[in-house]
Amino acid sequence: MGSFAKRGPMSKLSPAELEQYVFSRTGDANENLLVGPREAEDAAAIETGAGTLVVSTDPVSLAVERIGRIGVAVASNDVAASGGVPEYVVSTVLLPEMDEDVLDTITRQLHATCKRLGLTIVGGHTESVAGLERPLLSLTCLGYTDRFVSTTTATPDDRVLLTKGAGIEATAVLASDFQEQIDADEATFERALSFFDELSVMAEAAVCTPVATAMHDPTEGGVLGGLVEIARASDVDLVLDGEPVPVRPTTREFCAAMDVDPLRVLGSGALLTTVPADEAAGTLDALEEEGIAATDIGHVGAVSGNAPAVVQNGQRRTEMVQDGMYALWE
Repeated sequence: MGSFAKRGPMSKLSPAELEQYVFSRTGDANENLLVGPREAEDAAAIETGAGTLVVSTDPVSLAVERIGRIGVAVASNDVAASGGVPEYVVSTVLLPEMDEDVLDTITRQLHATCKRLGLTIVGGHTESVAGLERPLLSLTCLGYTDRFVSTTTATPDDRVLLTKGAGIEATAVLASDFQEQIDADEATFERALSFFDELSVMAEAAVCTPVATAMHDPTEGGVLGGLVEIARASDVDLVLDGEPVPVRPTTREFCAAMDVDPLRVLGSGALLTTVPADEAAGTLDALEEEGIAATDIGHVGAVSGNAPAVVQNGQRRTEMVQDGMYALWE
């Protein structure tokens, strides 16, 4: 719940804005709330008689032709990346005007994606709203966990693992929304669009949850943004000293065509995990057994400067990352 910004041609609120207008205004305190709104924490944890309930919500307003597929993945990823098992979805669909074809497309995608991931839509709201420029989908996902995993508990000497690669979501969105600006053949576009099928991190989160000290799915701001958020939340340095951050050739091609950095663009589909050093090799092996590519990209260290940072090639990144995709819709 570290961001209340729209996923589309907008940006996240700054940490200062979140603290002033959001985190300090949370209504009545409740003793059953274990984890509430705070920077870089994308899900809440609530103690219930049935266990710890994990809740997350996220809006989507881009890649309209596939907005339902993106929305389900994004909302359920936040629950999974907190150690939860996503089960239920509440769906709000807002349309610029009532268009049965658009509504049919969105709800078909919601149904099919939830069915594929084993989720149940339990309610929501649908209407047309004057003033919208494009459909806006907001989904809330809920699920239970026996072990909530925060972004705040990465520990020095942990290893930093990344699944799949950087810019998975961005590649698919570029293929969907910017075909006229990218010079590529049909097969390459089809390959890029297939990345929409890889946006869920439920499988890798299930593998990593038992040993993870922290987990985070990079969304706005990409892999670099996700790393900065973990560093700030856990008050540590994340030092990229392992293999280079993996970027698929299609992602490099499309990002180069649109002059954006693949490490700083929409990153759903990847999972960042910190694990104790003696668990890293076993975790990578377990992911490989599930058919999930993963890379050890660095380690967690104590803060070595004035603020927590992502350290790469001797350069320290301490500030939040502005996603490079936003300017493309201006």
